[in-house]
Amino acid sequence: MAGGWAKDGAVSEQIEASISDELARLKTRRAPVGESLRHCADCEEEIPEARRQAIPGVKLCIDCQQDRDGTLRARSGINRRGSKDSQLK
Repeated sequence: MAGGWAKDGAVSEQIEASISDELARLKTRRAPVGESLRHCADCEEEIPEARRQAIPGVKLCIDCQQDRDGTLRARSGINRRGSKDSQLK
């Protein structure tokens, strides 16, 4: 059921697009690229061989990676794909 000027299924399309965008952002953020480092880029500690083989392209030791994963980045939380109807409410 569409409301106002929105076409049928517009809300579902917006939700699916938002989920797709977030998944794409997470995949690019998590995927290490290139050759693994032997020493951590942050603390210079040696990265274990097992970690380098398990995650090709790893740049950080486990402790530094956990520190980075623990910090939250502020995000707006606004659905920029919203229709005019949803923005008027």
